Amino acid sequence: MRITMRMRSLSVVLASALALGACSSTDSSEGGDPAAAGNCAPSTGNVTLTYTTWIPGIDKVVKLWNDKNPNIQVKVQTGPNGNGGTYANFFNQIKAGNTPDLGHIEYDALPSFRVQDGLANLAGCGEVTAAKDQFVDWTWGQVTFGEQDSVYGVPQDAGPMALFYRKDLFEKNNIPVPTTWAEYAAAAEKVKAAGGYITNFSQSDINQFAGLSWQAGGRWFANDGAKWTVNLQDEGTTKVADYWQGLIDKKLVSSVPPWTTEWDNAYNKGNAWTWVSAVWGANSIISGAPDTKGKWAVAPMPQWTAGDAKAGNWGGSATAVFKNSKHPYEAAKFALWLNTSEEALTALNSEAQLYPATKAGAKLPALTEGVEFYGGQKIYDVFATASTQVAADFVWGPTMTSTYATASDGFKSAVSGSGTLLDALKTTQTKTVENLKSQSIPVAE
Repeated sequence: MRITMRMRSLSVVLASALALGACSSTDSSEGGDPAAAGNCAPSTGNVTLTYTTWIPGIDKVVKLWNDKNPNIQVKVQTGPNGNGGTYANFFNQIKAGNTPDLGHIEYDALPSFRVQDGLANLAGCGEVTAAKDQFVDWTWGQVTFGEQDSVYGVPQDAGPMALFYRKDLFEKNNIPVPTTWAEYAAAAEKVKAAGGYITNFSQSDINQFAGLSWQAGGRWFANDGAKWTVNLQDEGTTKVADYWQGLIDKKLVSSVPPWTTEWDNAYNKGNAWTWVSAVWGANSIISGAPDTKGKWAVAPMPQWTAGDAKAGNWGGSATAVFKNSKHPYEAAKFALWLNTSEEALTALNSEAQLYPATKAGAKLPALTEGVEFYGGQKIYDVFATASTQVAADFVWGPTMTSTYATASDGFKSAVSGSGTLLDALKTTQTKTVENLKSQSIPVAE
């Protein structure tokens, strides 16, 4: 499933001068956030909510709600994926004061909307805060930013990462399935000798690299309530960059642009043998490499230290309520149903293959059965475990679109032999800080 993939065609320009920790007013009498003010009370009379998303088949899911809730109807508005245009529309609507009631926003984009003061803080909605324990811990951290009295959306889906690998090719060539990154590099040598590549290094979809850094302990952004700290060269991230640079220098990985026919063919024809990807990658392989049915399996991500159990995350999103909504109670009620009820989670998985952010969601029948394409393996058990191994303290910055774009430019240069991945990250660090300062967003020196 590729609804989380990154596109560089759009650069969202943020004009806010607000720091993350100083975005929300709790005084509803001064035009602040009524939900955060504790006024998350039912509206009078019938309510019609508007909800903008790009989830495939969402109209069928929302119909389940509308059929049972005649007094709270939800009208769906669909559009391109976030960076494909929907986020730009949201920002324009925030400025004009005519946002929908609810919006589909990926975790890495939530800080951008928070900085714009566009989201309702649902901490005043008791039903929302009471639902905290239903969600995997790290997904709740994505919508609260680690703060005590902040809830800027209801977690929807997650992208825990694991290792997809061609079981048949590994067995045929007597190559052990790697459990550590050192073993993965050793396997890459053997795969190259057998005429293939261990994987394809994505030079444009920086989200994958972010997930790899997340697993290694990389923490790119932090906010103390007043200022942002940016560190794209921390120990964990540097370790990941140096590792992949080594594989690139030895020509042990291919560099086919992701999300292209060429990329699909590399996997369909057996030129690429593994993919360290998120749970939604299962469907990408099924659709992109149909000739390989029954030949794939899934294993945990390789570890930096043997015996560790750490995973990264790639993708995931929340259902947010916009601050302009006149019906925060009803909007929050729908968002909770959409992302916690068994009927909605089942429908979302059936229609769009979303992997739930709730703990109970991992036990849906569709996620506990063997998958024919993967030789009958219960692959989602691997991802359910991985989801519990994702650290909860990873924070996204408020200008991720431009950060991704700069990093992608640098990664492409590194792959072509001009500079290194670490050089690209250094440049991205500098430009990200400059970008924040240009928007008067406070940055720690």
